[in-house]
Amino acid sequence: MYTAIFSRTYAMKNVAEVIGAAANDGYEGIQANLSSAGLANLPDTVPPGVAVQFCQEARARGIRLAALSGTYNMAHPDAKVRKASRVGFQNVVSAAREMGAPVVSLCTGSRDPHDMWKFHPENDSDEAWKDLRSELEFALRVAQEAGIHLAIEPEPANVIHDARAAKRILNEMASSHLGILLDAANLLTPETLSRQHAVIDEATRLLGGALLLAHAKDINASGQVVAPGEGEVNLMAFTKALRRVGYDDALIAHGFAAEKAGVAAKVLQRIIGESA
Repeated sequence: MYTAIFSRTYAMKNVAEVIGAAANDGYEGIQANLSSAGLANLPDTVPPGVAVQFCQEARARGIRLAALSGTYNMAHPDAKVRKASRVGFQNVVSAAREMGAPVVSLCTGSRDPHDMWKFHPENDSDEAWKDLRSELEFALRVAQEAGIHLAIEPEPANVIHDARAAKRILNEMASSHLGILLDAANLLTPETLSRQHAVIDEATRLLGGALLLAHAKDINASGQVVAPGEGEVNLMAFTKALRRVGYDDALIAHGFAAEKAGVAAKVLQRIIGESA
């Protein structure tokens, strides 16, 4: 297992500067975002050389490219909006292949037409599930052709909001190119923090064989995201649970200011070392 960080933690819009900052802060990998090259998250085009630059700079710094973000609202209520996002998604997958990132990360979105991170009561509807499946069928065709894996992240306000929903979509899609990005903090609320071990154990047991990425996000007692080690999530227990189901890849930090990145790296290094 190794430490990694969201590239967009750093405000710079220059690939070399972003990867250099991650390396200087002590990380071994990044979850890349094309915004770190000054592009949109899902750009209409990717200028020649951008993906190669990610690869070259990462190699020069000894940084692993754990994944590239390809997130869009796969459950948006307007089919035209979903279709319009497909071009950018295809560009992300092509960039991932060119830069050597094996995984493109996804969320499953919300029925809220304005904010894919906002809960909507229709997220649990049959129609939302049907639309999500349709988008995943498209995305998986693109990924398979490129030799890329897709990692869905269960998010509390999304259609795939917990481990059981994630297991259901894995079973229904039945694709070797689809897996899970697991974030313990996404599975917890202020009310469930006291029984977080049971929640995490259930999630890792259900999804263990499909885990492609893991996030080391932390939250405080009010549910606010904080840097690793500053909140109430037992990241040591989470890391041990990941190890028990055979996960041994990136442990990715995010959700805090760049000024805290160096300290967060040391926290994760300690957790990884002591959990072995």
